[in-house]
Amino acid sequence: MKITRFNEAKPYVAPNHHEMRSLRLQGFEPGGPQAFWTGLSHFLPGGGAGPDSSPLEKVYVMLAGSLWVKAGDTECTLGPMDSCCIPGGETREVKNLGNDVATMLVVMPYPPAPKEA
Repeated sequence: MKITRFNEAKPYVAPNHHEMRSLRLQGFEPGGPQAFWTGLSHFLPGGGAGPDSSPLEKVYVMLAGSLWVKAGDTECTLGPMDSCCIPGGETREVKNLGNDVATMLVVMPYPPAPKEA
């Protein structure tokens, strides 16, 4: 079993995100999950991500607050314990339109290993 205590979780920088702080809860370390990693994102009021896409699918689970999410032609507001799955390659955008910090759990597969030349 691989345990990560919250006070030991390491911050990471997510590209094309603003007014957001993130912590890696599991993944990218020996003894952790082999197929995916999990992060915790805190979006400040006005914070967000995108629009952009990645080849990897992702799952968002809202823990506190709310976030407006647009993926492809679908948009919604996720509140506590709501979740969504965004397919790989789909353009997505996330915004915190409220005045509270929005906290979201993120689950994603590892990126593919680079191919050797």
